[in-house]
This record gives sequence, structure tokens and C-alpha cells, in this order.
Amino acid sequence: MRYSIVILLLMLGACKGPVKTTQSVPDLPKEEQAIFDSVQRAAFRYFREGAEPVSGLARERYHADNVYPQNDKTTVTSGGGGFGVMAILVAIERNFITRAEGLAQLEKIIHFLETADRFHGAWPHWWNGETGKVKPFGRKDNGGDLVETSFMIQGLLCVRQYFKDGNETEKQLAARIDKLWKEVEFDWYRNGKNVLYWHWSPDYNWDMNFAVHGYNECLIMYVLAASSPTHGVPAAVYHEGWAENGKINQQPAAYDGIQLQQRHQGEPGTIGPLFWAHYSWLGLDPRGLKDKYADYWKDNTAHSLIHYKWAVNNPKKFKGYGPDSWGFTSSYSMKGYAGHAPSLKRDLGVISPTAALSSFPYTPAESMAAMKNWYLNKKDKLWGPFGFYDAFSETADWYTPRYLAIDQGPIVVMMENYRSGLLWNLFMSCPEIKTGLKKLGFESPHLH
Repeated sequence: MRYSIVILLLMLGACKGPVKTTQSVPDLPKEEQAIFDSVQRAAFRYFREGAEPVSGLARERYHADNVYPQNDKTTVTSGGGGFGVMAILVAIERNFITRAEGLAQLEKIIHFLETADRFHGAWPHWWNGETGKVKPFGRKDNGGDLVETSFMIQGLLCVRQYFKDGNETEKQLAARIDKLWKEVEFDWYRNGKNVLYWHWSPDYNWDMNFAVHGYNECLIMYVLAASSPTHGVPAAVYHEGWAENGKINQQPAAYDGIQLQQRHQGEPGTIGPLFWAHYSWLGLDPRGLKDKYADYWKDNTAHSLIHYKWAVNNPKKFKGYGPDSWGFTSSYSMKGYAGHAPSLKRDLGVISPTAALSSFPYTPAESMAAMKNWYLNKKDKLWGPFGFYDAFSETADWYTPRYLAIDQGPIVVMMENYRSGLLWNLFMSCPEIKTGLKKLGFESPHLH
């Protein structure tokens, strides 16, 4: 099976200022282009019409059935909010909103981030959007969350690059973002070791004790930590912490003839949920990106194709799986929330549309087949105010009218990266990122 039918050419050199125009994917039939536009626009509305009004940030979740747990209408999220600021840039480029409208929302968001709770420069996973006070994600998780902060910084750096050569207001916004980025104390989150820790709390210190090793969704955190001009970490933190001195390459999983290069976190043979091929890659461009551990374009494509092949083979014989309905990730499930993935244990009969839609750069033909099927044949059950619902199960006849920020954002951003490379080119134009990637031993066309 071919890995891709369309691979957009890299822009040569750094992106110098606001991007003026984008191009649509060539040779896309008119009907497919219309569906693509509709899906991308609807998913963006989550971050516009569905945003929490005081902070301007993405709500953690949105329930179209108005059944919310724990007063979640005021709960905003740092990671999903980071995906949201990238989606705002897409919306400006696609004329879903005006540049002025996008700028106004981003200014509101930046003001919130400047004044909300931070912990050694890192934001918590959740805040109360009306007050900026931390909302604990768990009993001891009431402080800084460096992973979710990294997702936010990835998005903010794209915004900085987009506006840095604009008018005076836009330049000021870029400068405020630059200050926030430089205040994140990545070095603090080493806890004195050659690894990065996910959490720190002013009340519980390092009690969460979550040292982050790969491979999972957290690569962007290590890239940003190496790239920070003010609180950077040495390359040893990446090689000893993330890659565990090469253990990351020991016994990687394979399925149906498709081989991964890196061992996914978990039990031997684990194949992770598909968001692992998305969250770190909204800005970090995998095209031609390599280090001594992997060719990341090949690995992300292989990961996506494994999900596709699992649904086609359908070993548990769930209803509705196939070449036009596939994709497993962490999402709503029939009972709460679950990390769906291609294994007998973690395949629960639930498809999450974000998995296939956010994989457009890697599997354009397969993603298009799923999108068309859901849009043309299942829209009456799957479609709500912000596009496709978060998850569904034909086996259980279960279609949840709910959305999650961390699933909506990658749809908008990765579909745009497939179309134009917009966010990839913005993020990779950051001088600090180039420096950090070189420090860690990466190769990329962006580094030439």
C-alpha cells in the first residue's frame, strides 16, 4: 500500500512573517474539496463558538446534550487550548474568520495566560476559565503540567511567527508570546536528573513522580526543552530520558507486515492510540525529520496504516469497521473515556473520527474514504454543531453527542498541514527550534 498520494513540497528557507496565502490540495475532486472544507470549518467552530467567553480558550469538553460533569462549562484546558490557537491561524488563512477577529481572540487568550496560575512557568492541565485558578486534574495534579504546557507553547510559537512582522499590535502580541515561552522553566522539571517530569505541585512537590520516557505523545516537550533559550536542557536529557539510552528502539511492534521503528510505551508489542502521531506533530514537521532513533515520517505513516489495517482486518468482528471507517485513539467511550488502540484488549468497538481525520498527511486516501463515508452516509447520527462527534460504536448503536478539545484541534491543524503545511512551516521557522533540533542530532529539510 502506498504511504501517500499527496506529499506537499516543503517551503524552502524560514517563513518570514505573516503567511498571506495557502493553496488547496491539488487534484482534489470538487465534491471531496467541499466535504473537506465543511469538516475543517465545523471542527474549528469548537474553538470559536464553543470557546469559554472570559478566557477565550477552548473548553475541555462540550456536550451537545447539555449534560456536564463537575460544572465543566467553565473548565478550560492548556493542551487543547494550544491546539486551538493553531486552529485560529487556520481559520484566518481559510477566511472562516477575519484577521482582526482572530487577533482579538488571541489577545484575550494571551492576557489570560499571562495572568492565570503558572508553576515555574508551566501552566496546569486545567483552569477555571473565569478566574484563571488551577482546577486540579487529579488529587495531586494541581500544579504545573509540562506536557500540556508544551502543547500550548507549540501553538503559541506558531502564532508568534505568524504575527511577528505584522502591524504594531501584532508585533506586540508576538513579543508577549515570546516572553511567556522564555518563562517556562524546562530545566526545573528535570528534578535534578537527565529526564523531564510531567508534573510539579506546590503542595505535593514531585509526588506524581511521572518521568516521561518515549515513545508516546510527548516528543514535542523534549524538543522545546532543548530549544529553550532561557531554560534549556542538555542533549543528555533527551537521549537518557526520552530514548532511555537506546531502549526506545528495542523490540518495536509490527502488525500485518507494517513495522514500527520505536517501541511504544506500555507492554511489549503495544501499538499506541493514534494521537501519538498527532499531538507532537501539529507544529513539528515530520517530513524528512530523522534522528538516530527513527525516520519520523515513516514511523507516523506506519502507525496510521496499522490502525487502518486493524479496522480492515477487524479481528474482533465489530460492526461497521472497514476501509471507510477506521481509527482508534483516546476519546469518549461507551463507559467514560478510554485509550482505544489496535489490540484485542484495547479495541472496544469504538471508532474516533479524529484519528483518521488527523492522519490526513500520512494516509490521505484512507482518511478521505473514512471522511466521505461518515459525511455522506452517517451524518444524521454522527454530525453536530462542531462536526463529527468525538466517538461512536455501530456495534452498540452508540453515538455520543459530545466533543473534546484535544480531539477537535488536531482535525483542523493536521488537515491544514496536509493542505498547505501552514503550521509545520510556521513552527519550523523558529530559530530556537532549529537550534534545539540540531543540538539533539535531528536532520530536517528545514535545517538546511
